[in-house]
Amino acid sequence: MSSKQPQEATDAKRSNFIRAIVAEDVLSGKWGGRVVTRFPPEPNGYLHIGHAKSICLNFGIAQEFKGHCNLRFDDTNPTKEDVEYVDSIQEDVHWLGFDWGKRRYYASDYFEKLYQYAEALVMRGLAYVDSQSAEAIRASRGTLTEPGENSPYRERSVEENLDLFRRMRAGEFEDGACVLRAKIDMASPNVLMRDPTLYRIRRTAHHRTGTAWVIYPMYDFTHCLSDSIEGVTHSLCTLEFENNRELYDWVLDALEVYHPQQTEFARLNLTYTVMSKRRLIQLVQEGCVSGWDDPRMPTICGLRRRGYPPEAIRDFCERIGVAKADNMVDYAMLEHCVRERLNDVAPRYMAVLNPIKLTIANYPEGQTEAFEFPNHPEKPEEGSRKVPFSRVLYVERDDFREEAPRKWFRLAPGREVRLRYAYYVTCKEVVKNEAGDVVEIICEYDPESRGGASPDGRKVKGALHWVSAEHARTAEVRLYDRLFTQENPMNVPEGKTFMDCINPESLTTIQAYVEPALGDLPPGARVQFERIGYFCMDKEDATPEAPVFNRTATLRDTWARVERSQQQS
Repeated sequence: MSSKQPQEATDAKRSNFIRAIVAEDVLSGKWGGRVVTRFPPEPNGYLHIGHAKSICLNFGIAQEFKGHCNLRFDDTNPTKEDVEYVDSIQEDVHWLGFDWGKRRYYASDYFEKLYQYAEALVMRGLAYVDSQSAEAIRASRGTLTEPGENSPYRERSVEENLDLFRRMRAGEFEDGACVLRAKIDMASPNVLMRDPTLYRIRRTAHHRTGTAWVIYPMYDFTHCLSDSIEGVTHSLCTLEFENNRELYDWVLDALEVYHPQQTEFARLNLTYTVMSKRRLIQLVQEGCVSGWDDPRMPTICGLRRRGYPPEAIRDFCERIGVAKADNMVDYAMLEHCVRERLNDVAPRYMAVLNPIKLTIANYPEGQTEAFEFPNHPEKPEEGSRKVPFSRVLYVERDDFREEAPRKWFRLAPGREVRLRYAYYVTCKEVVKNEAGDVVEIICEYDPESRGGASPDGRKVKGALHWVSAEHARTAEVRLYDRLFTQENPMNVPEGKTFMDCINPESLTTIQAYVEPALGDLPPGARVQFERIGYFCMDKEDATPEAPVFNRTATLRDTWARVERSQQQS
């Protein structure tokens, strides 16, 4: 989907073909009326927004049809897996608002059973031990237009294969010396069905089973049997597993075990983003970002640190729907969901990011007063707070022009504006430095306009936010932008890579002045800086003495304008 197709997002829920399949299965009594889905991540990295789509789909379908969703770690490759990833995955799923209860499983729970299934295939003459090198196996697999060649070890007897496989398990062979392969069809038009590898030797300790195993099952062999063991009814996979479905079905049918149904859906492709785990690792390893939780990353921990609410991500996943073909979703739509949520729940505060000094010449020196500010203008139940006011303030430099156009409603010489919830002030003169730049604005205030209301009924259109210089807290503000300059970073000219599209201005760090109450917020708190945007107190670097805010989103909403335009046309 592109930004030119917003109506598809509006209609997504009605067009969710997987929801329709499950509803029909429940109605017909298929699977005995049960609905069991699963989310099966490999614990070899951090989850990203694409995984969030799968999490919302699998857990959401289970909730809607009063079923269950299993969280299963497909931990079959100990060379790339770590407990750190297991913990982060569980944190991410919980943070998104889902719970698996007691239904947390690991493929490693089934290692013994999977091994027995593999022996059963050997005894049925449907699997054999191949002693070729990995290179030889790869070379004999053929191409999309040419069939593969049978291994010289393909016709080993059942007894010899069983003996060799058991010796593989016993650790008699070195890594790469041999593998167990399914005996299917080396001329199959589906290359994956050309005697795929089922087991390989890996002399690497596993994060759960230690050194108990030196052989490990392949993903395609493990996945379908794990689904079967757990009684999954609907095995929902992304489209890259469409060709794997034939092998999924073959393994289960060959072993004559319970057989779930695999259904594929389009993965999430997001503009100005890469989703490949390999490329995300490259961004981290080459220092393009500060880590997996860098707020510019599409990882769930990165989005969380940036201040994206889980409700907004769930809303986004529902709006984009579930398609049968790959598409591209506009990042502006995700930002729109974030703004909608934060506009509803984020308290309002004042912060000045690009300050210029404003002095009220006729305000009593040394005087301080406090004004009552609502925490949310549309929710009186959210309460209010006192904001200090004094003779010297900071306002946004962009809110002043020495030579202003006729319809300029902010500060300029001779122009009157309203300081939010405080007083009316009029610019009387400016102070410049030696270079001729304005460094201070001298104003006079109307004492009768306290609270921002004029006693004589005059109307002032311009309203500015401000911070008292005497009471302001200094804060570091990180202005995040898109990590890539190109809408599709993978669609680059020959000789270029996605790394050539990195936006050099994806992060700008500034020192800002904020009202004192902002320094007391807990890590992770989300707020709106009035007239500027939505920000989040950084969870890692912020301290009470030195607050750090990450920009979550600007106030400008391009997706909302696209939707309105579409509806009017």
